Amino acid sequence: MSEDIIVIDANILNNFMQDVYIGLGVPKEDAKIIADVLITSDLRGIESHGIQRCKMYYDRIKQGVYEINTKIDVIRDGPTTALWDGNCGMGHVIAYKAMKAAIEKAKKYGLGAVAVRNSTHFGIAGYYSLMAIKEGMIGFTVTNARPSIPPTFGVEPMLGTNPLTVGAPTDEDFPFLIDCATSIIQRGKVEVYSRINKPLPENTVIDDKGEIMTDPNKVLEEMLHRKAALLPLGGKGEDTAGYKGYGYATFVELLSAALQDGIYLRDTLGIEEDGKKRLKVGHFFLAINIDNFAGLNSFKKTAGIIMRELRNAKKDPTAERIYTAGEKEHLAEIERKKTGIPLNKSLQNDIRIMQQEQGLDQYKFPF
Repeated sequence: MSEDIIVIDANILNNFMQDVYIGLGVPKEDAKIIADVLITSDLRGIESHGIQRCKMYYDRIKQGVYEINTKIDVIRDGPTTALWDGNCGMGHVIAYKAMKAAIEKAKKYGLGAVAVRNSTHFGIAGYYSLMAIKEGMIGFTVTNARPSIPPTFGVEPMLGTNPLTVGAPTDEDFPFLIDCATSIIQRGKVEVYSRINKPLPENTVIDDKGEIMTDPNKVLEEMLHRKAALLPLGGKGEDTAGYKGYGYATFVELLSAALQDGIYLRDTLGIEEDGKKRLKVGHFFLAINIDNFAGLNSFKKTAGIIMRELRNAKKDPTAERIYTAGEKEHLAEIERKKTGIPLNKSLQNDIRIMQQEQGLDQYKFPF
């Protein structure tokens, strides 16, 4: 590990983030939800959406982009479905409550779905699918985001990184959970590369002339001017099936905007309302009660067998082993609960700024 990296206990960081948002006026229970989403990301090794995002939300709250008191309007509510308006509140809080509502509907009727409009960035989508998994259900979560992905044969960013996230319980110590963007690399990962001053992998980002970009700082700068785009899963053009990622990202956009009569494509860059810039997005949550089908125990047994058979498949002789989705995150969580969360110099600086501005002198960080 680099000497620039300092490791901090996850509980300390969790409490620090709660206090940061409480200091900005976010209600205590809401701050607790936000911090839990962020620390869960770090614990699972998804550093692009953990404490790295803390200051982004902090700045947006100070700028009035987000409402600190999250007010949810129920537009429609039926036995298995609902449509909510988040009124630009804290996306983590809106998403947590929406998935909780979907789960409650699924407990009664087998399926529960909640569509949300006028929400904001909610952290890792997998957090909300995990909520359903813990209740013995299949969890499905999608959200749109600021334009980053071009359509196939295009260079203009039009679609967000639009994660398509689904998970299910197994009879193992960890569930199946695929939580990833519909682009090859997401904006948060570009930010990670920028923080550690490391070039991006080839064939992940293009400029407005269709040329490959690898400088993360240049990419972040050009993305502000819509002159850089993150390639969809499959890559550029059709030779490696880039239309697949493009198609999935479009489907997520439909589930995140068309169902809700919400914000989509270029408008997710921000709209002006009452003299304030708003960064609105939409979400969709689905919970499927497995007991309404073959039964939870039967499902978990079969799911576990499938996972084990996949991992026991004949492997590439140059590879150490085969993993199934969610396994590496599970292993990271076990390790990081023991050792803590690594923070690079850039993150240390962010934490110092928030600590000083909020007067959180009770935290004695070693940097």
